[in-house]
This record gives sequence, C-alpha cells and structure tokens, in this order.
Amino acid sequence: MSENRQIREMMKDKKRIVIKIGSSSLQHTQTGDLDYTKLDVLVRELCDIRNRGKDVVLVTSGAVAVGRKAVLMQGIDEDDPTAVKQACAAIGQARLMMTYQKIFAEYNQVAAQILMTKNTIIDNLNRFNARNTFAELFKLGVVPIVNENDTVATYELGIGDNDTLSAIVAALIGADMLILLSDIDGLYTDDPRKNPNAKYIEVVDGLTDELMEMGKASTGSSSGTGGMNTKLQAARIAGNMGVDMVIANSADIKVIHRILAGQNIGTLFKAHKEEGFDLPLYVQQMTHE
Repeated sequence: MSENRQIREMMKDKKRIVIKIGSSSLQHTQTGDLDYTKLDVLVRELCDIRNRGKDVVLVTSGAVAVGRKAVLMQGIDEDDPTAVKQACAAIGQARLMMTYQKIFAEYNQVAAQILMTKNTIIDNLNRFNARNTFAELFKLGVVPIVNENDTVATYELGIGDNDTLSAIVAALIGADMLILLSDIDGLYTDDPRKNPNAKYIEVVDGLTDELMEMGKASTGSSSGTGGMNTKLQAARIAGNMGVDMVIANSADIKVIHRILAGQNIGTLFKAHKEEGFDLPLYVQQMTHE
C-alpha cells in the first residue's frame, strides 16, 4: 500500500473533526441568498459524524452577507464603514444561527453558538474558559458552531478569515482533523481558473517557502475574504499543532464523509507537530503584521 493510501486510510480513525465552510459555499451565486439544500446536506453530514461517536465542530462564515441581504443591501463592499459591517453581522449572525438550529433540530441534534475574537486565544483565562466550554459541549453531545464575533471585533482576527480561525479552533480543542470546504478542488501549482496548465497537488508533506509564496498570489471569491494564502496559513497552524488538514471542493458537501472514509479527495496537508509551538504567541504576532 502506498504512503498516500496509508495516510488516507488513517482518516477513518479521526475522532475530533473541525469543518470550515465559507460564505460563497452557503449562498446561491445568482442571488446571494442562502442555499438551503447545501445547508441541509451539511447539517446531515455533521449529525452523522456525531452519530458515529465522533466530536465535530463547524466553523461557518456568512453572518455579514446574510445581514446585508436581510436589510436589502447589495453585495459586500470592503469600503463599507466598520459600523455598517458590524450591524450587518449582528443581524446576519442571529439569522444564520436560527437557520442552523432549525435544521439541526430536524435530525434531533443540539447545536451551540461560540463567537470568538483574537483575545479568546491570546488571553490565558479566556483561552482556558473557551477550551473548557468546548470540552463540556462535547460531553453533552452538542455540535459547536463557531464564528468570529464580527459585531464587536474591529477587524478579522488580524490574520485572514475563518480559514485561519478554524485552524486555531482545531489547535485549541486538540482536534486531529481539519477540513476546509472551498470553491476549489485543492491546492494547485497556480490558479487553475487562470492557468489551464496548473497542476493539482494531492499531498503536501511540508509547507515550503515556495508554497507559501504561491499562496500569496491568490485571492478569494467575491463573497468570501480568504484565498489560498489563508488556507496555507491554516495548514501551518494545524500542522504545527499535530492536526492533519484537507482542502476540498464544497460543490458537493458529501465529500465530508468520503474524506473521513479514506477516499483520495482534496489536498491533504500532513501534520508535523512542532514541539514548543506557542499558539497564543503565533496569533499575536500575526495580528501585528
């Protein structure tokens, strides 16, 4: 059996999984409204993971976009005043959670909301309390739904978007698997939407400087804020904390159970735990860059 096949087979044994889904994966492209079909499949996948006795966390984007839609504002404008974005986040987060709660209830599953800021990680007491909250929710069989607290945070963690937040959550709770659902199949040597000769990369054994530089040249979708750069930053955090990570296409949400069944889907970033890696310090340094 090849090394890649062996690593993929190990996905079956993962016990605590963090799944991140972005704004563009939750909306209809034509209207910007929530895609309820995708949301339903996503929740069903998460509930099935729980039913198999595993812990699962959802890191979800979309609060600002949902809020803008609710008050009939057009697409996200990065030049909007902070107060406008925060107001939209306040409206949208409530609507988003209400939607999630209703769908989870259909599958007899309890979900909980956790809103985080950079201080949740940097402050020792906040970090301790957050970790304990996650631990208790897992004991209760609850699925935590995480987002950044955009209503009070004046900037996104300072380190990108929910790609990085999901890696921080995975590190915080001692997860062993992180799945980033994106609008791309995985990592390529170049942007495949612009370069037809871009080559797909199945497995990344280590994050080289060349790979990190390659990520900086990419950008995110119109409704999201992260491109490949933030995903590689997430891979660095996850890998240093001993968490394997996969980037996969959210066009079919059912890839989640296929990845966890050991199928060769998406780009797998192999974890290489770095002893002494200081997560709070790393987050603080990134916010000051």
